[in-house]
Parts: sequence; C-alpha cells; structure tokens
Amino acid sequence: MEKTTVIRMLEQQHIPFQVLEYEVDETDLSATHAAELLGLEADRVFKTIVLEGERSGYLVCVIPGTCEVDVKKAARAAGDKAVRPLPLRELEAVTGYIRGGCSPLLMKKKFPTYIDETALIFESISVSAGRRGLQILIDPQVLVELSQGVFCDLIG
Repeated sequence: MEKTTVIRMLEQQHIPFQVLEYEVDETDLSATHAAELLGLEADRVFKTIVLEGERSGYLVCVIPGTCEVDVKKAARAAGDKAVRPLPLRELEAVTGYIRGGCSPLLMKKKFPTYIDETALIFESISVSAGRRGLQILIDPQVLVELSQGVFCDLIG
C-alpha cells in the first residue's frame, strides 16, 4: 500500500485510525460502491464535497455517501447567501485531490470544513485517505479536530 500524506500525518501524530483499501472501479467511484467493496454500512462511508460560496469562498462538506449535500444548509453553515458545487474540472487545482480520492484533510489550502452531524452516530467513519481506493476509518471527533471543522446538519 502506498502511503498518502494523510496517512503519514496521522502516523506522525500517533492518531488512531485504520487503513482500508479496495479495488477501484473507474465506472463507479461512488461512496456507496466503496462501502459495498469494504463491507461497511453505506451511511458510515462519508464523501467529501467541495463547494464555493458567493462570499465565503471555498468550503468543504463531509456527508454520508448515500446522501446529497443540501446547498441551503451548507450556505447557512458557512454564513453565506448561496453556495454551489465546485465544478469537477476545478477540483484538483483547488484541493490537490481528484474525484473519488478527495480527503477532507490536507488540501492545498485550509478551507472551512463542515461534517454532517450523522457522523456522531458512529464510533468511526470512513473518509478518503487522499487516493482512489484508499480510505481511513477514524473517530469523527478526531476528524473534526484535525480539520478544524464543525458538526452541523448538511443533508436534506
């Protein structure tokens, strides 16, 4: 397994986590497909969505893979009037990550991060480790601290 910068950072800081690896299917990069391959509950695998606010700039939403981000709730969380999903063609330039491998940790720049409150249901959730086919299982409380994020309602 190739260690990503996310995995190296977690190891260096002695943060408990587990690495999960699966075979990538380029035709289905969904979090629900990843959950199926990993044998996890679909709601426990979270995806990272980057949005752009009218005034607030870029923001990161971490939501269950089975759900869609509610842009009105995301805008409210960011204190903005409106937000829109970042076009996929801009994702790598903004975050340093590609679709299907976007981690909420260690993006090119630090962006406000919002984690859906349903993460608190689980002792650990799965998020991207920064590469397609590689996830980390991590305590949601630890994730919110590392990302300097906040828990809030982000799904419809």
